[in-house]
Amino acid sequence: MSERKRLLIVDDEPNIRRILQAAFEKAGLQAVTAEDGRMALMRLGEGTFEAVLTDVTMPGMTGYELLREVKASWPETPVVIMTAFGTIPQAVQAIRDGAFEYVTKPFDLESLKKTVMSAIHQGDAPAHRAKRGPSKKTPSTLFVADSPVMREVRDTIQQVADSRATVLVTGESGTGKEVAAKLLHELSPRADKPFVAVSCAALPESLLESELFGYEKGAFTGAQGSKTGRFEAAHGGTLFLDEIGEIPLGIQVKLLRVLQERQFERLGSNKPTVVDVRLVTATNRDLQRAVEEGSFRLDLLYRLQVVELHMPPLRDRGEDILRLAETFLRKHSEENGRHLIHIGEDAAVKLQQYSWPGNVRELENTMERAVVLASREDEVLLPRHLPAQIVQAA
Repeated sequence: MSERKRLLIVDDEPNIRRILQAAFEKAGLQAVTAEDGRMALMRLGEGTFEAVLTDVTMPGMTGYELLREVKASWPETPVVIMTAFGTIPQAVQAIRDGAFEYVTKPFDLESLKKTVMSAIHQGDAPAHRAKRGPSKKTPSTLFVADSPVMREVRDTIQQVADSRATVLVTGESGTGKEVAAKLLHELSPRADKPFVAVSCAALPESLLESELFGYEKGAFTGAQGSKTGRFEAAHGGTLFLDEIGEIPLGIQVKLLRVLQERQFERLGSNKPTVVDVRLVTATNRDLQRAVEEGSFRLDLLYRLQVVELHMPPLRDRGEDILRLAETFLRKHSEENGRHLIHIGEDAAVKLQQYSWPGNVRELENTMERAVVLASREDEVLLPRHLPAQIVQAA
């Protein structure tokens, strides 16, 4: 018989400690309790624990301070935070500081058990136990960062790539939010696993639900067989949900559950499917305003924006324009059998003076148009290759 996993429960309320200890002992764990942070550190020093479950508000050392001590001395031990709903912003910061997850009080005991078991399972994983240094991977993603604002974005991506924290990428349409998500994936320990992208605005609610979670045969009219959803397809890797602000409230509830419990049911099934997915989402909407308008859940927003990356508009990253333009010229010239790979001085001035309301997407489309309309002998991009609105705006 294998030795039971050990869980350390930290709470200053005796009744809570007793309830949690009994529940986790029944679930097959060896549950050890501590009444405050100081006692918790003593317990941790006495033996190995697979996870720590701690309250936030306690006399002396807070749960956040305990988290920092645990991460400093036992970095591979996952910590789950219990917090009141009103202090969720601080709990989100705790995840940035290394907490595995947070649960809100009053908590659902079954959901809490699933979260703790998930923490223990991930803590056991070889990839989690392995000591990670700075990534030495060379990403294939086109991510130009000559401008100061883009260097900041790149530095943040490199900093958070090896964590499991959810990331919300914001910015205007066409700024390269999916490019940022792919770079995040390529620099992460999940790089050899799938990167799966879904546009939430491209599908109606009924299709979006089945696309994300899959379905069983007979789940609805026309379901003649079972189908794997995108969450399952991304298992072990990264799931990128673009235009997250467009998903209906009903699906928001299911998405929140996946983030909290790391499991879901396919349509037409009562059997839970457990997934290990790093979720990255993107939006060009103001989600805080959507919360105020009642079209987006506040608790889901907290879950999604543990780390927020803002992609600046192309007009604010002038140092990147010519390098991006040359890259797109070479790409589309190769694809179309052309030789237009250099940018003339006059054309460079036009490109840099234009405001690019469509951002990087508009720049690429402009370069593709120039390549297609150029003759096979043209090697240098000239103003005559550019659309009238770009030439006239300069």
